[in-house]
Amino acid sequence: MPLSLDSRLDDALGAAVAKAFDRAFGMATVGDLLAHYPRRYADRGELTPIRDLPIGETVTIVAEVLSVSLRRMRNRSGAMLDVVIGDGIGRMSLTFFGKGEGQLDWRRKELREGRRGVFSGKVGEFRDQVQFAHPQYELFDDEDAALQRAGEQARVPIPIYPATSTLASWKVAEIVARVLDDLGPVPEPLSEELRSAEGLLDARTALDHVHRPPTRDDIDPAVRTLRMHEALTLQTALLQQRAEIRRLTTTGRPASTGGLLERFDAALPFTLTEDQREVGTRIAEDLAATTPMNRLVQGEVGSGKTLVALRAMLQVAESGGQAALIAPTEVLAAQHLRSITKMLGPDLAPLLMPTLLTGQLSAPERRKAALRVAAGQALIVIGTHALLAEKTTFADLGLVVVDEQHRFGVEQREALRAKGSSPHALVLTATPIPRTVAMTVFGDLDTSVIRSMPSGRAGIQSFVAPLADHPSWWQRVWERSAEEIAQGRQVFAVCAAIDTSKDTAEADGAPPPDAAAKGPHWGVVQLDEVLATHPSLGGVRRAVLHGRMPSDEKDAVMQAFARGEIDLLVATTVIEVGVDVPNASTMVILDADRFGVSQLHQLRGRVGRGGVPGLCLLVTEAEEGTVARERVDAVAATLDGFALAEVDLELRGEGDVLGASQSGVKSSLRLLRVVKDSNLIARARELAAGILAADPDLSGHPGLRAAIARRVTEDDRAALSKN
Repeated sequence: MPLSLDSRLDDALGAAVAKAFDRAFGMATVGDLLAHYPRRYADRGELTPIRDLPIGETVTIVAEVLSVSLRRMRNRSGAMLDVVIGDGIGRMSLTFFGKGEGQLDWRRKELREGRRGVFSGKVGEFRDQVQFAHPQYELFDDEDAALQRAGEQARVPIPIYPATSTLASWKVAEIVARVLDDLGPVPEPLSEELRSAEGLLDARTALDHVHRPPTRDDIDPAVRTLRMHEALTLQTALLQQRAEIRRLTTTGRPASTGGLLERFDAALPFTLTEDQREVGTRIAEDLAATTPMNRLVQGEVGSGKTLVALRAMLQVAESGGQAALIAPTEVLAAQHLRSITKMLGPDLAPLLMPTLLTGQLSAPERRKAALRVAAGQALIVIGTHALLAEKTTFADLGLVVVDEQHRFGVEQREALRAKGSSPHALVLTATPIPRTVAMTVFGDLDTSVIRSMPSGRAGIQSFVAPLADHPSWWQRVWERSAEEIAQGRQVFAVCAAIDTSKDTAEADGAPPPDAAAKGPHWGVVQLDEVLATHPSLGGVRRAVLHGRMPSDEKDAVMQAFARGEIDLLVATTVIEVGVDVPNASTMVILDADRFGVSQLHQLRGRVGRGGVPGLCLLVTEAEEGTVARERVDAVAATLDGFALAEVDLELRGEGDVLGASQSGVKSSLRLLRVVKDSNLIARARELAAGILAADPDLSGHPGLRAAIARRVTEDDRAALSKN
């Protein structure tokens, strides 16, 4: 019986082989295996530079046997076969050990001088020469057969797969070929008419040609077809999700004349920016409708997203509806409470009764807060994940506001929404999202952007302090900080870890994949000790702040800093989002190469928020020319978060930017690249919209429906749902 894409691997290949692929790559079905695409293709005659091989990594190369020697071991029993291979540029040795010469003789005969093949293993070094110890290899056909088929073979590319130490690239190729030989018909996601109009291959040919291309020219059409399948599957799933939300009904919450929102606007001591007005109008229209709002508002740090969210809360409160604002940290939740209460002023605050509900409240405080929420007295409820506790009930939850989307998991968001009757949802993020990522990850949300900044901001200057090139700049960084403090201003010093003398896992965030492997140089503990004895800074009012401190202690430190009672705050990224101290002028970021572009941009946004000019000093030991240094330089070069988001995407690669929290999207992207394939993604979205308009349940597109079921699981659908 022929195999299908849904066939289990253990049925197709046997339990042992299936288990090996499951362990190495998490594969369970034939579809999973065939979506494990080659990462590149080698030519039979291609010679990969041996001199560039990275020590310690498992690699696959094409090379020729130059010499073979078999000898007995000198200091212990057994024999050793030493084979030197070359690629015309460099040489390396392959080493095989055996109990005696006889045990290695067959290999010596097989690895004759002049034979070419694919060699794979972990790159090591012995006596300054690169080597593979016990590599796996596959030699090209013997000389006679090779001569006969030389012309034909030279044109057949060798697929090189992502591999592991237990499953070499050609082993994967061999298994893929076996499965392709037994594979039955492959469902078509696109109709023949659309396929022809888009110039795409049929699905079966695309799979064959990506895994077993007859020539180099056959690879690109196959890859383009499979990319379109990926994009179409994802975009259709996102549009289905959007349609599902729009089928729900909710209570419309229109603003009324002379109501809370109008009173709030009239009392504002400043005028809204054009973007704030425009986004506010969109949100007001959404809230008045009986379909749940599902909107993402992205805006630069300090662009006034909280004000926009508060105006939405007021509109909902006019009909007695409650708004829940979830913040990623206790520090930020407490700060939101203070800033919202202050913005509401003495007239409106008592009417809306903004209430904090977090896990760190004492039992009596928590009971009192929960009672206010359940009774509907608190029309604005601010908290952390404590709002999700089963005991927390709302009288009439009308709006859910999620601050800093990437810090908050899918299940938590859904749990909060379940507490209301399809409440409206507003997601705020200060991490600018490139258009293509917004289309790919947030494709089921309506998006709004606040680009303009409120007037009266003094701006920020950013400089890199590259200690690898200029070690003496270390002193200048702290002299400059002391100068700012002498003028009555405040300074943040941010470290990538809490204590580097302990496990660096104590860092508040994971470093980018290209950050130096040795770990951060500075922790909060170490920097605080050094600054305590600094001639200019030893006497200033200094405090530390990090994620492992008790919540009330963290809040006390932040409030003291906000009141101007602390001159220099040594912290981790716990201060990354939402902390608003207008008098803070300087942000010093140690080990800046340990942070991602958006994180650096967020941290920098903590200064220059009032009338005081901002200064950001990015201290790094990363050397010029490295990706880590490029990232730091890119942040120093521009204040435009949207431009930085594109740079981030180019430097870090797609999966990393999408992040583990978007697991559904990440696992669905195999060949698709959201920057490079932006036009293809946009086209896929158009096609998906057209298909769903004519065939909402995809009954006429069984191939596409099957592809969505196969590639987008229920869990993935939840991850795609930003509501």
